[in-house]
Amino acid sequence: MLESRSMRFWLPAILLAATLAAQTAPEVEVAAEPHHHLVLDNAYVRAFEVEVPPGQATLLHRHRHDYVIVTLGNAQISNEVEGKAPATTELRDGEITFVEGPMSHVVRDLAPTPFRNVTVEFLQDEKARKSPPPKWDEERGLDILEHGTQDIMFVKDGVRVSEIDLQPGGMIPKHQHTGPHLLIAVSDLDLQSDVVGKGVSKVAVKAGEVRWVPGGFSHTLMNMSKQPAKFITLEFH
Repeated sequence: MLESRSMRFWLPAILLAATLAAQTAPEVEVAAEPHHHLVLDNAYVRAFEVEVPPGQATLLHRHRHDYVIVTLGNAQISNEVEGKAPATTELRDGEITFVEGPMSHVVRDLAPTPFRNVTVEFLQDEKARKSPPPKWDEERGLDILEHGTQDIMFVKDGVRVSEIDLQPGGMIPKHQHTGPHLLIAVSDLDLQSDVVGKGVSKVAVKAGEVRWVPGGFSHTLMNMSKQPAKFITLEFH
């Protein structure tokens, strides 16, 4: 019993000391933070694959832009924003979180499993605030598809973020992409894209991977796998 009480006394103190040490450490740019791995960089976005092992934490790092996080697997983290008290957060697989920049923080994994996510910065956020892009026809809502759903979650900085779930054989009917979009796979994907005027092609993407897709085409998209397909799209005007 004495050992148990001692552990309960020292554990918060140890966590507090670790938090204070992390927040007083030199700040680094997000691209220099070793748990963030840059996988895509263009005029619209920077995308990072992130993995923090159990019990470990990122360096204090700075996000200079607004960004979204797509969580891969269930997670429990301590989000330690510079100048604020640490906040413990539980996240579910595929959860989408929007964060306003600029901001600096440390992320600590409190779960017995790695904290994995895809972090996507909106590089045109300042431009969007100064000169708002045209509104989308739909900025929120749930569309019932053929054996699936498309949930338009939100629009931020002119970017429309949707969660798409397709059962085996499920399909998104013909739709047009006037601008480019980013696809983030939450599950392994085995899709078939039938592009108007160009024919059928296969799209195979592993969970956690991202794909940049230029705009200017119309197509249907079908889940060819025997397993449900789940992915996130970020659409740009």
